[in-house]
Parts: sequence; structure tokens; C-alpha cells
Amino acid sequence: MKSWSERDLEYIWHPCSQMKDYEDLPPIVVDRGEGIFLYDVDGNRYIDVISSWWCNLLGHCNPRINEAIKKQLDELEHVIFANFSNKRAIELCEKLVKVLPKGLCKFNFSDNGSSSIESSMKMSFQYHQQVGNTHKKRFMALSDAYHGETIAALSIGDCDLYTKIYKPLLMDVVRIQGPDCYRCPYGKCRDNCSCECFEQAEKTFAQYGDETCAVVVEPLLQGSAGMKIYPPLYLKKLREICDKYKVHILADEIATGYGRTGKFFAFDHAGVAPDIMCLSKGLTGGYMPMSIAVTTQEIYDAFYADYSTGKAFMHSHTYSGNPLACAAANAVLDIMADGSVLKNANINAIYFNNLLKEKFAGHKYVGEIRSIGLINAIELVKNPATKEPFDSKFRYGYQIYKQALKKGVILRPLGDVIYFNPPLIIDRDTMNFVVNVAYECINSVLAGV
Repeated sequence: MKSWSERDLEYIWHPCSQMKDYEDLPPIVVDRGEGIFLYDVDGNRYIDVISSWWCNLLGHCNPRINEAIKKQLDELEHVIFANFSNKRAIELCEKLVKVLPKGLCKFNFSDNGSSSIESSMKMSFQYHQQVGNTHKKRFMALSDAYHGETIAALSIGDCDLYTKIYKPLLMDVVRIQGPDCYRCPYGKCRDNCSCECFEQAEKTFAQYGDETCAVVVEPLLQGSAGMKIYPPLYLKKLREICDKYKVHILADEIATGYGRTGKFFAFDHAGVAPDIMCLSKGLTGGYMPMSIAVTTQEIYDAFYADYSTGKAFMHSHTYSGNPLACAAANAVLDIMADGSVLKNANINAIYFNNLLKEKFAGHKYVGEIRSIGLINAIELVKNPATKEPFDSKFRYGYQIYKQALKKGVILRPLGDVIYFNPPLIIDRDTMNFVVNVAYECINSVLAGV
């Protein structure tokens, strides 16, 4: 009889993978999960220190989220969201509006992060067309951005790994040279700079601001670019210049929301609000596919008119407002309501970062250890003094990942950036274990360099 992994490979084309790699590393078929741990069909245990693509917020098979979904399943599984609604979706909006940045109050539901980015871009474009700003037809985004993998989302992205082959199909997006704090061309440090790099945005807005609908931004953390972290001041300056040019800020909080950066939303660090915020991943605790584009009353009002005017937002998804996903999302907010989860996560975040800095102090191939909230990243470079990266053909990050799997830790890398983005419930014993494993595997793989 064929093994589970053999049966998998007979049919499944896995995402974001070169399937030929599976000849050497067959798919790990997971049988069950509990907290931060996953168990495969052969009984091996893995620490999910990357939150299963950054979405698992409160641990696998969390009893309270499980119960909420089970209860909802016996009441209503789904209903069309046009002219109909459901109690769980209404309750979710009522809870979210209390924790969102001020002014965000209208909720447009989709089923995944890319879809919410897509809907928010259409929303911004249509808004400008309907309020008389018909010359605004373009979008801006930062260099090294990642916002999803539909055509519009890829267009505003800037990671060649995802976009290069599709460039003939993509929209013409205005690119802002974004902050690169590790390799800062101004010789500054992210902890005490004045965001001198924002002059790049000022130049871009001076040239293209009048024709731009919106700028799409990953606030404070450019995840797929290698967990690149930049200061909150950048968002404050962005808010000011967007107001000047009447450009919307579309905040991609899909990966940064729900406490990942130490506050409920990354924009909370800056004390300003975007015009549209996209939520997913942690929204349902990693349980169910759902996303929301949340916007302001002002934007909503530009669509509110008699049907004959043609101003309605004709964007939909079959599973918009799905009651099961909303039940999970409500349970997540209930668990986090008293603030204790985030408080404990922030205390542990300091411990985690200090642990990494102590363990890797002076390491000959560690260029930078950076952190925000519980997210930590180790950038491995050929020469820390010059910050010269390794040649990507060696795939050192991938080799480290494979070794760590043998030791029961999931350290799926971003190139040669080894990162930790665990569920908020991670404990210190687990932190100690994964850091030791990372240290052993990095040293083993790079020993012969």
C-alpha cells in the first residue's frame, strides 16, 4: 500500500513549491495539532514556529475556537451575503470596530488576503472616480513589497520570486524606494533615525501623487521581503503626505495584525489610521479562510446612492461573511479581549529576542537579528562587515530548514533569512528549544562555507 506522502504526490500540486524538491523532501502529512505542536501520520512532532504561514494565532485546535465553530455548525453553515446576513458576522463587526484604528467602521468581507487587497484597490479607484477625481488612476507601493498573488496583488508586489514571470500581465504601478534599515543608504539606525529615507517617497509623490488613487503598504514589517522592519515614523510621514495629495493609504495588516507586532495592529504603533485596512490570517486564528477590507464612512458614502446611478460596489465573493469563519473570528477576539494574551506575548517577546542575541552574538555569518513583537529574524550573510549576501544558488536557508525538520522544528526560511513567527501562546521552554535547534542547524549547514 502506498504511503500518505506517495498518495499526496500522486495528485497534489503544492503552493509556492518546486515540486521536484519533493523527491528529496516528501510532503509531511500532518495527522493532528495541539497548541504549538503538529504531529504527522508517523507520530513525529514538530514545533510550528512559523504559525503555519503566519496565520495560527492561538495554537492548533484551541478548545474555545473549536467549540465556537462546532456550535455554529449546528445552527447555520452559510448563507448568501447579498440582502441576507447572519448574527456572527454582525457580532464580529461590532467587536472589531472597538479595536480598530479610529475611523474604520465599514466592513467588506472576502475569503483571503489577496482578495481583500483586490477589493480595497477597486474600492479606492471607484471612490475617486465617483467624487470627481477622475485623473487618479494609478497605485503606489513600496519596493520589496508583497501583497498577495492575484494579478492586481502581484502588480503592487515587488518580489521577483513571485512576480517576474508575470510582469507582461501586471499593472503599471508607481514604485517608491522603501526603507531598508539593515542596509540603510543614509547610515542610520531604525531605533533612532528620522526616517531620512522618506525623501524617496516625497520625490515619488511630487511626480505622481496627483494621479494616484492609493498607496498600498505593509505597515512596519515587509514579511516576504525577509522580515524587513522599519520605524513607525515612516507611517506618520506617509499619512501626512497622503492627506496632502488626497491619496488613500491601504494598510495590508494581513500578516501584521492581531498582536504580531506587539500591538493589536501595526498602525497602532504610529498613532495614525489608514483609509482602508485589510485583515486576514490571524482574523480567524488560522482556522477558516476569511478576509475583510475595513474602510471609513467617507469612502462608504461615495457609493451610497440610488441604484440607477451605477455607484454600487459590485464586488463579491460566494463565501463573504461565512458564519463558520465569523464564529472562529469572534472566538479569537473573545480570547484576546482582556489583553492578557498580548501582554504575556510582549513579555516573552523580550525574552525571545534577548535569547537570540545572546546565542548568536558574534556569529561569523549573522548579519542582523531583528524583531518586532514575537517576530524575530536572523539574516545570514556571507560577510557581516560588508553585508554581502550569500549566492542564492546555494539555498542555505532551505538546507537549514531541512535539518531543523529532522529535529522537530519548522523553520521555513525566506531566502537566507531564518525567522520565527510563532503563535502568541509560545512558552519559554519552547523558545529555548527552537533557538538551540536553529543554532545547531545554522552551524551545521554553514560549517563548510
